[in-house]
Amino acid sequence: MAISNAPTALKIDFVSDVSCPWCAIGLKSLEQAIARVGDSVEVELHFQPFELNPQMPAQGQDVAEHLRQKYGSTPEQLAANREAIRARGAALGFTFNQRDRIYNTFDAHRLLHWAALEGRDRELALKHALLRAYFTDGVDVSAQANLVRIAVEAGLDGDRAQAILESGEYGDEVRKQEQRYLDSGIHAVPAVIINDRHLISGGQPPEIFEDALRRIAAQG
Repeated sequence: MAISNAPTALKIDFVSDVSCPWCAIGLKSLEQAIARVGDSVEVELHFQPFELNPQMPAQGQDVAEHLRQKYGSTPEQLAANREAIRARGAALGFTFNQRDRIYNTFDAHRLLHWAALEGRDRELALKHALLRAYFTDGVDVSAQANLVRIAVEAGLDGDRAQAILESGEYGDEVRKQEQRYLDSGIHAVPAVIINDRHLISGGQPPEIFEDALRRIAAQG
């Protein structure tokens, strides 16, 4: 009997928010894990929306003030957490710079929904561009002009992006997906769901993701 060398197909839903630093770390780790397993696994990666702060006002909020209010963090804890995130990002090739404000991300998720319809490569490019814009460049990712520019950088049509942002298009679809994952028990991100059955929570190291990919692929 001939042994098939065809790669095992895995569907991965990456539930995350644009303003979540551990989501940026988790994505870089997952991508490195996918590269390590190579041709043995064929991954179909989808980004799913989650808002850490759905009530965030349009003008955003000071990051330190927000974290103090939400978690009761002291200045020393905030500084230690920032350094831990910076170091983890640097080890993975992602640059975290100082960010002064946190923003509403609903419109960014609407653009990501549209980008997915244009193709997974466009969705991935936009996801990377949004994370880089916010965490590396400190850009306001709630401002329409910035979102249009970021979409163009990701290879998407600027006029179409502007029309989507002005019309509220895909808002219902994003809300439906957000609620779907809340109803399934996802209340923290990143949440990496493989083949609709296996959940890996948090910004895990590449080794953890690699091991999971190999084990799940071996199960067939």
